[in-house]
Amino acid sequence: MSEDSKTKQLKEKLFTAAKRGIVTASADEIAKADEFCEGYKSFLDNSPVEREAVSYSLELAKANGFVEFEQDKKYSAGDKVYYVNRGKAIALAVIGKNGTKNGVRFAIAHIDSPRVDLKPNPLYEDNSLAYFKTHYYGGIKKYQWTVMPLALHGTVVKLDGTKVDIKVGVSEDDPCFCITDLLPHLAREQAAKTLGKAIEGEDLNVLIGSRPYVTEDEESELVKLNVMNILNERYGITENDFLSAELCLVPAQKARDVGFDRGLIGAYGHDDKVCAYPALMAALDCGVPECTCITYLTDKEETGSDGNTGMQSDFLRYFVYDLAKADGEEGYRVLSKSKCLSADVNAAFDPIYAAAYEARNSSFINLGVIISKYTGHGGKYDTSDASAEYMGEIRSMLEKNGVMWQVGELGKVDIGGGGTIAKYVANMNVDVVDLGVPVLSMHAPFELVSKLDVYEAYRAFSAFYNNL
Repeated sequence: MSEDSKTKQLKEKLFTAAKRGIVTASADEIAKADEFCEGYKSFLDNSPVEREAVSYSLELAKANGFVEFEQDKKYSAGDKVYYVNRGKAIALAVIGKNGTKNGVRFAIAHIDSPRVDLKPNPLYEDNSLAYFKTHYYGGIKKYQWTVMPLALHGTVVKLDGTKVDIKVGVSEDDPCFCITDLLPHLAREQAAKTLGKAIEGEDLNVLIGSRPYVTEDEESELVKLNVMNILNERYGITENDFLSAELCLVPAQKARDVGFDRGLIGAYGHDDKVCAYPALMAALDCGVPECTCITYLTDKEETGSDGNTGMQSDFLRYFVYDLAKADGEEGYRVLSKSKCLSADVNAAFDPIYAAAYEARNSSFINLGVIISKYTGHGGKYDTSDASAEYMGEIRSMLEKNGVMWQVGELGKVDIGGGGTIAKYVANMNVDVVDLGVPVLSMHAPFELVSKLDVYEAYRAFSAFYNNL
């Protein structure tokens, strides 16, 4: 054997293996990924906001044999239950052969995404145009939300307690709404500002009407009156009802294939529905696992996971305690033996903006799921840093099941950063690491993901439920 061959063999033995990915995938695997993502695109189109994501997930769960969870009921291996938290989060559990005594297996994703919310008193008229005042939700680049078609989604609760769901701008026959921008001819001062200041939060006002209410009376605010009259006739609401409403604006476009080869999906809300859907489907397709498996789709991650529908709520903890109690176990002991995949995205390397990334520790499109040992910012602040032992378990599981995977960070160390729900799971004394899908243009109104990576996420969550 030549000296060169020995050196090559030693390198293969000791160095990190070359990154695998779509170049090693068979035509059959790619076809399965494409087929799986047709369901994902439907999920995206039907789940732009949390309430709709929960409703759509619940519909799929019921069709796959899940029934509503009952406290103090003893469940058997293979039973499937769901538990909805205030219409904005949902837990789906498949009872294992060993119940909860050896801990449970969590896959937890969030179903909220950056958007533009309405203020409590949103409706006003200015120079014969009607607008909604808004308060943006989550981390957005505000300039990206101007001059594009927007749809109105949400729920209004009237004074008598009646709940009204509103969805306008989804159908091609619907009107849409828009945040205007200044024409370039008059925008020299605006163009001289930084991107973060060119559009201020208070200027994200949504144009919703331009025609006055037809009357012979000399009254003011007739365009506002016309809009309010349309809303009253259609939904039976008055202006005061905005005070007890959750209404927001999201991009009106549907999910689309991107590229001549159709290898990518462009859509609003990949962060984090691109992990929520594979985790959901892994629960629906789960057989009878050894340990009880729980897919939890939670709310409020984009604003810190606060509130009673966010990950910092005790909802999931109490659900586990109830399952443990039925098995004669202590809830805190069950959690201490549990394991979790925090199903969240990371930033895919973008060669156009390469200076923001450290390529040796970035995730790439078409190389499979990304494991993020930690997120946070700066000196690993605001993060859960997964242990070497747990990283070893997850690596072994992925390799054993032939799942394509990679490891990476969220950009260069001191450029920025971000967080996930992993740290809140870790606070319950649960082993946890982030595993999800790389995303291009994250938090934009139109994000991009690889179909292969989405399918590999499903395979990873399925392996986690059935093999770890």
